[in-house]
Amino acid sequence: MSEFVIEMPDVGEGLAEAELVEWYVKVGDPVREDMVIAAVMTDKATVEIPSPVNGIVTWLAGGVGERIAVKAALVRIDMAGDTGRARSEEIPEATIEVTKAESPKPAPTTPDPVTPQAEKPLAAPPVRLFAKESGVDLAQVQGTGPAGRILREDIEQFLNLGAAPTISRGGFATKAANEEIKLTGLRRRIAEKMTLSASRIPHITYVEEVDMTSLEELRAIMNAERKADHPKLTVLPFLVQAVVRAISEQPNLNATFDDEAGIITRYGAVHVGIATQTPVGLTVPVVRHAEVRGIWDCAAEMNRLAEAARSGAATREELSGSTITISSLGALGGIVSTPIINHPEVAIIGVNKIATRPVWDGAQFVPRKMMNLSSSFDHRIVDGFDAATFVQRVRTLLETPALIFIEG
Repeated sequence: MSEFVIEMPDVGEGLAEAELVEWYVKVGDPVREDMVIAAVMTDKATVEIPSPVNGIVTWLAGGVGERIAVKAALVRIDMAGDTGRARSEEIPEATIEVTKAESPKPAPTTPDPVTPQAEKPLAAPPVRLFAKESGVDLAQVQGTGPAGRILREDIEQFLNLGAAPTISRGGFATKAANEEIKLTGLRRRIAEKMTLSASRIPHITYVEEVDMTSLEELRAIMNAERKADHPKLTVLPFLVQAVVRAISEQPNLNATFDDEAGIITRYGAVHVGIATQTPVGLTVPVVRHAEVRGIWDCAAEMNRLAEAARSGAATREELSGSTITISSLGALGGIVSTPIINHPEVAIIGVNKIATRPVWDGAQFVPRKMMNLSSSFDHRIVDGFDAATFVQRVRTLLETPALIFIEG
């Protein structure tokens, strides 16, 4: 028996291991060359691992949620003679190793690896989670992605066509069943990072209200007159621009702090992380070099990154390297929040919802569109006075949005 051993690849980031988040095959399954057999997760992104050969799976390294060391055996595939043997130059040396079995043993009773069979539909882990939460059987969905891969849009189209599953809505009944859910994948990464940040960073949160009336009027005009190739503006691109301006006056807030080495790294470039909710949890895609982007360019890049994050297509580079973060839940933002800093950064700006409230103008109460900013700072690095000064500068820029477009 000729056997291929697929090793856990080096997925970068200097990591010694990665977490298994999904198996697409089981022992005894036939596989074909380029068929995705597993998905693993690093601190930044999900990586799918394909098979370089045809054959039958004889061994899997572990269960979902387990961590596998780089270079350790991940999958063993019986190549069934020379059938489907991949050319050696097509096999990444660091990823796959060819070995011979120490002793012959009977081939497992399974279908021929090149015989057509019912396969697990191709879809990225975030798409699978979205389908599960929507109650959709992926086998019923026609994929429009490469090689028939199912995209989030395919599931949405499936639901829009009225093919959503029927949900029973009976009378009231006692429910005693409990469900234990293992924390894996991105959800576990989020838990670990939030624990690290909350336990190691002494947070100070500063809340200030901002009159957004003028900015909302300007935003409406700009959207109404925007070019066909320009994206619709939300509040966030204006906030990014205001943050960049405020950082130019207080560069110490555009920094990271290595508390083990006792070193603060202050950055010249402003790489703004935008906390984004996805079907599998919170990610932080990064708008790089916000200091040189205009309002439309910034909006377009934010839209591109958000879509990549939600579809599971964002790269490690697009999900790392931020120097300061903005967190917003839009209309769900509430009145006040206490955002947790994106370790090892020293500041995060939390955006709350915009609401029309009565404001005293000195003579009478007038309706104004108000929004609170809830911002947290690493109190080891940022004093309360500096935090307040920064937020007040951002407030001034948002309340007088023309200042955002005046070159300093």
